[in-house]
Amino acid sequence: MKTTRAYTMGARARAVEETRRRIADALVDLAGQKPFADISLEDVARAAGVSVQTVLRQFGSRDQLFAAASDHAMAVTAEERRTPAGDVAAAFRVLGDHYEKDGRRALLMLAQEDHDSFARTMTDRGRAMHRQWVREVFAPATDDEEVLDLLVVATDVYTWKLLRLDRGLSRATTLRRMQALAEGVLGAAGVTLHRAEHDHA
Repeated sequence: MKTTRAYTMGARARAVEETRRRIADALVDLAGQKPFADISLEDVARAAGVSVQTVLRQFGSRDQLFAAASDHAMAVTAEERRTPAGDVAAAFRVLGDHYEKDGRRALLMLAQEDHDSFARTMTDRGRAMHRQWVREVFAPATDDEEVLDLLVVATDVYTWKLLRLDRGLSRATTLRRMQALAEGVLGAAGVTLHRAEHDHA
């Protein structure tokens, strides 16, 4: 009897967690399509396949939903961008994957940060995460703050945008040119960077 009850409670908890994750994912997806101010609870509920009442029951309010989705998105991004320290070839592959998947959403958030406080919170968190990622991947060269600053620029989503979207270059060419920037920075600092082999996509 106790085993059955425990199993039922465990299954219910998993179902609740799955529902919360689906709702958070729905908001993250919508954030890549339109500004935060234009995303209603009805939009999120529809995209997640649940009712507005379910959204409110799980998160309490729109603000709490957005905060939880922010944490969820950051955790997913951190996992997707996990790169062994010093493995520069892997770093650029990971960076390419991330920007192809989420670069446009990041750019949309950046376009809102001057007039939307939630967008500003997200972009501030994103910048801090990216800087820490660069610091770890390119260590120990990044002990020098100037080198760190320049590598952050070389790997930034705006740099990707200038090459991939504005210039219309392929993913492979974009990553090669971003890596060339990183090589220039590290070369000036006396560090040799091995060139990554990128896909020809």
